[in-house]
Amino acid sequence: MVLANQSTVREFVLLGFPHLNHLGFLLFLVHLMIYLLTLAGNVVIIAITWADHRLHTPMYFFLRNFSFLEICFTSVIVPKMLANFVSEDKTISFAGCFAQAFFYFSLGVSEFLLLAAMSVDRYVAICYPLHYMAIMSGRVCTFMVLTSWFGGFFFIIGLIMMISRLSFCGPNVLNHFFCDLGPLLSLSCSNTRLVESVDFLVAAVVLLGSLAITVVSYSYIFATIIRIPSAKEQRKAFSTCSSHIIVLSIFYGSCIFMYVRPKQRGGLDITKGVAILNTVITPMLNPFIYSLRNKQVIQALKDTLCWKK
Repeated sequence: MVLANQSTVREFVLLGFPHLNHLGFLLFLVHLMIYLLTLAGNVVIIAITWADHRLHTPMYFFLRNFSFLEICFTSVIVPKMLANFVSEDKTISFAGCFAQAFFYFSLGVSEFLLLAAMSVDRYVAICYPLHYMAIMSGRVCTFMVLTSWFGGFFFIIGLIMMISRLSFCGPNVLNHFFCDLGPLLSLSCSNTRLVESVDFLVAAVVLLGSLAITVVSYSYIFATIIRIPSAKEQRKAFSTCSSHIIVLSIFYGSCIFMYVRPKQRGGLDITKGVAILNTVITPMLNPFIYSLRNKQVIQALKDTLCWKK
């Protein structure tokens, strides 16, 4: 990646939450506990769905990959944020800032593409249950996961290269706790109109495109469920989708607010609060919302613990 050329700025200062500087050590402890819970919860999901043969199904294959993505995604942001809570030096190098932005957005795009794939998986499972394993074969599931991973890279690499070629002449104080593109563009002394348009277009295509796939999938799912004659079977079908819907609501709600807007320079304090939800809180909640409340996962976990005893 070729970085900017005529820039005089060689590092950025991550402003973070200046009005909470006096609570730095407390914020460090709280976010450290959340981060450790995030790692532990997602590692448990990966280990259980990998080790228990009963969970070797397409649904849990996608969940395992989603948990791994969550670990990578939150680890791009949280360690640096933790260090800044207790350090006077809140700088990040020019190259480090763009590397953080690239991995944050590419992994984020991969998560949305994977969530769309998971919606399709639920659609096939509920609408075509007799053909589910034939349609969602190992080859198909692997292709969908790889497409999600590489899709994140290809959607973001061009945008990050465009931004890295802008000039940054100072100031270098970035009004955020990580290298988000909106605050970063506001520091450039180049004309950023084209980059902002591309940024908005990429966000709209990824978020609204994957959301459209999800909405269509769940429209067919709900239409199928309401035709099931048994109330018990209806509840069972809804329960398999409820966790996914909760996660989708949090993800899409926060990211559409943050990124599908032509202008992102205003209201940064609100945006930072929503970004905390997206980068810190949601990855911690997902293992509990998505899998640990699932009866099959809980039973597999109990069996593993009993076996060890």
